[in-house]
This record gives sequence, C-alpha cells and structure tokens, in this order.
Amino acid sequence: MKLFINPLRKSLATIAWTSIVAVALLVACDEDDDDNDDGPDRGTTIASNLDTPWELAFAPDGRLFLTERPGTVTVIENGTKTNWLKLDTVVQEVGESGLLGLTLDPDFTNNGYIYLGYTYAASKGPLQLVNKLVRYREDAATRKPVFDKVLLDRIPGNYIHNSGGLEFGPDEMLYWGMGERYEPNLAQDVDELAGKILRLTRDGAIPNDNPFPGSYVFSYGHRNPQGLAFQPETGDLWSTEHGPSDEQGCCRDEINRILPGRNYGWPVIRGSEQQAGMETPVYHSGDTTTWAPTGGIFIRQGEWKDSFVFTGLRGQALYRAVFHPDDPARIMNVERYLYTQLGRLRNVAEGADGRLYIAVSNQDGRGNPSSTDDRIVAFTLEELKASLSPM
Repeated sequence: MKLFINPLRKSLATIAWTSIVAVALLVACDEDDDDNDDGPDRGTTIASNLDTPWELAFAPDGRLFLTERPGTVTVIENGTKTNWLKLDTVVQEVGESGLLGLTLDPDFTNNGYIYLGYTYAASKGPLQLVNKLVRYREDAATRKPVFDKVLLDRIPGNYIHNSGGLEFGPDEMLYWGMGERYEPNLAQDVDELAGKILRLTRDGAIPNDNPFPGSYVFSYGHRNPQGLAFQPETGDLWSTEHGPSDEQGCCRDEINRILPGRNYGWPVIRGSEQQAGMETPVYHSGDTTTWAPTGGIFIRQGEWKDSFVFTGLRGQALYRAVFHPDDPARIMNVERYLYTQLGRLRNVAEGADGRLYIAVSNQDGRGNPSSTDDRIVAFTLEELKASLSPM
C-alpha cells in the first residue's frame, strides 16, 4: 500500500487550517455566551467544553462513550464527565484527522471490548499520516482501559478523508468507513483500502465470506463515508457520504444502501448520475444544497421508529430520512430539524430514555464556538419536532 503524502500540499493545508482556527477563535470572543443556553426548544446540555466530539456510543449500563478528535475517549455518566483514555500523544490531529471512530462490542457487558479508529504520524519529516484500528478492554473491577490489540494498521491517510464510522452489524462483523484521503481515483481501486467500507472480524481477520477474497473491502467507490447504521427491519447497512464539495461541483451529499461488493461511483458519477456497474444513491441533497452529513442511526422506539436520522456539519442541522411504509429501501423525503440553532452537528445517538443525544462540533476549526462548546445536547422528540424547518 502507498504511504506518501505530498509535503507541500500538507504544509499549505496546515497553514490554511491554522488561519481558519484563529479566525474562529476571534469570532467566538465576540459571541454572546447565552446563545446556546438550554431552553424549551434547545434541549438539555449534558456535557460541555469538549473538544470536537466525533463518535458517540451508549454502553448497556447507560454510560455514554465519545471520542474527542485531539485524542481523548470521554465517558459521561449521571452528568459527570470523565477522561477514560488519553491518546493525545499518539493521535495526530491535522485538519480532519485525529481520534475518530468508536464502537462497543456487541458483547461488551461480558468482554468489555471497545474499538477505536484514529490517525497518527508514521513520520513527521515529511509528515506521513496513517490510519489505525485498535481494541481496548475495560477492566470490569476498575473500569479502566487496558490495551488489547491492533486490528488493522498503516492505512495511508491525509489531512482530510481518513477513518470514518465504526459499527457492528447483525452478523457481529465490524464495519469501518474509510475516506479516499482526497485522492479520488483510489476509491475505484479495489486493491487499496482508501475510499471503501471495510468488513472484518472482531479480532481483525478478513471474513471468509467477504465479497473480494482475501480483502477487507466490503464496498468501494466512496469519497468520505461517515455515518454507518444497520436498518433493524432488514439488517441492511446504510451510510451517509459527503458529496463532491468544490473539486467536482457542489452539493449532492448522499444516503446509500450498502450492498456487498458494489461500486458506489466516486469519482465517476455524482448525485443522480448513472453508469452501468455503479450504484446511484438512494437519496441525495440536490445540486444546490450541502448537508456535509456525518453520524447516523436508525431510531428504535417512539413515533420516529425506523427513521434514519443523521447530523450535518455545513448544513448545521439534524436530518430525518422517512422511508416508504411498503418499501424499506425507498426514502420518500428528508426533514430538517435544529437548523442553525446549535451550529455544526457531528453525531447523534439514541438513549434508553428515548431522547436523542447530539454532538455539537463548533471547535473543529470551521465553526463559531460559544464559551460552552463543544457540547452534547439531549432532545426529546417533542423538542425536536418543534424545531422543524423547511428545506
């Protein structure tokens, strides 16, 4: 596998990101600190002053695990925030890289396994970023993390489009989204792991029934798959994916139904375009609207049961995809909630209490953080419904 990043491009990107962060911090100083206070239409803040929360996962005992991009795994329990694991000396946060994906083992209660995907520097002169998937075990007596094993390592990375979401399927296999590290043609190369959704066993082996023998690749032709979620009714995998941004036009962010061995078209087709042997998204944001979609889940209880909800960064909203009652593979429409009320939204999780827990991501270098950002904010369904806004 290739392990090279153009140092000039990386240097320019780092300078650009540093400038963006500086501007964002200056703006934040002038911002009204009460803008994000809790209220009847703003949910309940359960954790504040986080640094770019990325992935959320509830444990069976009700604790909320989350990653913070600079390298911290944080646990929230009964309103108390605890640093469960610090990897900030290992993790390399450059642009969009850092500590990203997190998921708990389906048998977490018994084995205590937690899986983490992150970016680190294989070399710092010149800078060479790579992605890595590791497993930790929580000691049952102390609740402290113990390193267990490396599952997958040295997947070349970049300052954007790195490790994506982690999710266990009903088959108890682990699925890992992987961006194309901003080298679009890699997405079409099935011998590369960039621009793919990967499938592996909980111990890091290649499953015998993967669509490409001897390969972790489950699907390909992806630009930057972010949210992974399994549909309870069908067991199918669905994914949110960023559209072409500026290098190939605007918008056309995607919701895809992921089937084994299929080619999802990047960079050959975008939006509603079609080509033989490639999958057109089930739904996309259109030619003039950008969601920048991130984490997504299927709702398992209440009025929104079986809906697919996901967050948006540039779209600054929570989105709900509504499926046809007679066809679980067809999305009728997408609704928008919380539009511009909290800023950039990174991820969402459903609590046992029926509330949706949303990660605010204004500290990511592209937002306007308040004095309490970043935060995790919990919303009841009624609070969310009151925030519905036209697309």
